[in-house]
Formats: sequence, structure tokens, C-alpha cells
Amino acid sequence: MEKLWSVLVHLGTNMWYEEGNSRGQHGDPADTGKIWKSPASPVMRFDEKTWEKYREELVRAGVNMVLFDLGEGLVYPSHPELASQGAWTPERMAREIETLKSLGVEAVPKLNLSATHDTWMGEYSRKVSTPEYYQACRELIDDVCAIFHPRFFHIGFDEEVYENQKEYDYVVIRQYDQWWEDLRRISGYVEANGARAMMWSDFAREHTEEFIQKCPKSIVQCVWYYFTLFEGELPYANQIRIRPYKALAEAGFDVMASGSLAYEDQNLACLARYCVDNVPHERLLGFLQTTWESVTPEWEELLRRSASSVEEIRQELGGRFH
Repeated sequence: MEKLWSVLVHLGTNMWYEEGNSRGQHGDPADTGKIWKSPASPVMRFDEKTWEKYREELVRAGVNMVLFDLGEGLVYPSHPELASQGAWTPERMAREIETLKSLGVEAVPKLNLSATHDTWMGEYSRKVSTPEYYQACRELIDDVCAIFHPRFFHIGFDEEVYENQKEYDYVVIRQYDQWWEDLRRISGYVEANGARAMMWSDFAREHTEEFIQKCPKSIVQCVWYYFTLFEGELPYANQIRIRPYKALAEAGFDVMASGSLAYEDQNLACLARYCVDNVPHERLLGFLQTTWESVTPEWEELLRRSASSVEEIRQELGGRFH
């Protein structure tokens, strides 16, 4: 399989604080060190002209996969009430998928079903693990698969701990067997549509052995690390973020190494060098660059850098990763 050079693109952005929650922090657009976001908005935060320019830059950089974080940015046939004002219709999404395909870029969907990042789900975000919730998840995944016909489908499942919800108005956390039950159930909905689930690998940091034993090997592991140092005297928080790259790959999981511009511009380059040297080549599917910002004019420079960072490390690695 061709190695993947991908970026995460936010069609939807209601993944954090509830609408009206003034404790949400966005920060100045120039300060990319702040990754906590504005409260949810009833109006879609996505600019078509900015996207057209960004799409050109991604293609020029050699990106061959775009991972769309859909959230409230898509009108779901089974649940149109979840869409924000200005959300893309299924027809608009289908046109974009075809446009990207004609440019040599694969479009992949993401619905973050972590209870920490599901503000976009409206009332269902407060019905987690109920029959109504499971039905909604299945219907939404079926809707998205009918539009994308995807090879992969990212289901999120990251940061579902109290620390990441302590400033929310309503806290929901699955843990122990319930978390595992929901992960298997929801990844099963994806597989029933002929796609392969992807997830963030947060749980594997401090529970590596349990994760290896209990997580289906069919799920692609998007292991994220947003810093530039991999050796020497590292803080414990950094050590456990690095651990899953080798541990999961050696245990038989396929890995997408995931970086970001959230803290350090050279993160993706350092991450790629580390993974190419330390992760079994046959298990390293590729790299995913993230910005965690909206596709809007105020973030154009950050988006441009996300594209150029992929291009630079692709050129540097050359024949070492293909």
C-alpha cells in the first residue's frame, strides 16, 4: 500500500466547550500554543475560498489523504438537526470527494465519538452508552459511509478523562469495561460498512499492555506526539506519549504517526525521522499532520505551514519512506 501523507481538516469545529460556556479559551490567532477552543457555534466556521487555496497547497505538497473532521459541518440524512448553519449537504460533500480524487487525494471521514469531543452530537452527547446513543452512532456512521465509501473511518476516542472535561458544563466519562464495550461496538459499525476504523491511541500510553490485549488489531492507531525531543531526560508525560509508537507496531497494530503545529513547527519532521528509524516499516502506514484550527482566513498562515511541513519532510526522507 502506498504510504500515506495526510492532514486533518476541520469541516466541523464543535468538539470542545458547549455553546455559551465562557470558560472556553481560544487565544490570539498568532498564538498557536493554545489549543483549547472557542465554545460551540451554531454557525459553521469554514470558509470556501480559504479551503480552495488550502487544497491547492496540499496537492502541491504531495498530500495524498485528507481526513475530514465532520462534526456539525455535514447535514446527516438521518439526523439533520445536528448540522450547523451553513453545513455541507451530502451532495456538496460528494462533489468535494470527487474533486479530491481527481487530484490524487483520498478523502477519509472522522466523527469524534469521544465523550470529551462530541459537543457536535447535541442531545446524544448527554446520552452516551444508551440505546438511543448507539442507534444514533450507527445511523451517522451509515450516513457518512454512504457518502464517502471510505477505506478508513476515524472514530476519535481520545482524551476521555475528567482532566479534559473539568471546565465543561456537563461531564461524561466512560471507563473500564464500558469504554472497551463502546469502542468495539462503534468500530464494528464502521466495519459493517466495509471500512477500517482509525482511532487516537491515548489509552495506550499508561495502559499499554491492556490496550494490546483488548483492542482489535484491525483498528489503525493514530499515535500523536506534538514535541520535537525523543531521547534524553524527557518528562514522564513525553515518555508515555512516545511509548506506543514502537509498542503498538511491534504488537501487530498498523500505525499512523500523528504530529501537529500546536506547539512546535518542526514537530512533524522530528516525528517522521524518529518513526522511520524506530517503527517497523511494514506497520507504519504514514503520517498525519494536524492544526486543530478552523479553515478560515485568520488561520491561513497556519494552514499554509501545515502543507509545507509535509512537503519538506517528504522531500527529506525521499526513498527511505515510500
